[in-house]
Amino acid sequence: ERVSFFYKFLKSPKRVGSITPSSTFLANAMLRHVDWRNTNSIVELGAGTGVFTRHINRKKKDSCVGIIYEQDVEMQRRLKVSYPHFNFCTTAETIQRDLENLNINGVDCVISGLPFANFDQSLRNRIMDGVVRSLKPGGSFIAFQYSKQMMDQLEDIFTYVDLSFVPFNFPPAFVYHCKK
Repeated sequence: ERVSFFYKFLKSPKRVGSITPSSTFLANAMLRHVDWRNTNSIVELGAGTGVFTRHINRKKKDSCVGIIYEQDVEMQRRLKVSYPHFNFCTTAETIQRDLENLNINGVDCVISGLPFANFDQSLRNRIMDGVVRSLKPGGSFIAFQYSKQMMDQLEDIFTYVDLSFVPFNFPPAFVYHCKK
């Protein structure tokens, strides 16, 4: 898994964003904010090798609808084999349209592993606009980044933004927990 991930990074560092998959420490920090009892729908953006997906699958209730976004064809294929009960989509920019196609009027939580620092501002805006429109009132957006670059944008969009730091990840990461 790590070798495959590193190879993907070398081929496309702007799309993959890291040389290694996220740590269990980061996954725990990301998902500790999720109210699993009241989460009926969850989206993961940029699932990669499935580090967060494994935790989501284990913690979500059976009736919770899971939607996974992964652009890399090989990574998505592997995820589909491991998690056939999830819905799969390719491009985070189309989240609102994809949810409409799945007859989902809003999601409770969006988890993001997307490397926003590698995206131009226009792409960030399109993705974040779709995320906000897709969240139910009171819904959560939880993302990790390797810098505080997204803080101003997230504070402009969400009513609540909390930032925490996870030193036990390579590289160390910031976790943004935002509420609509």
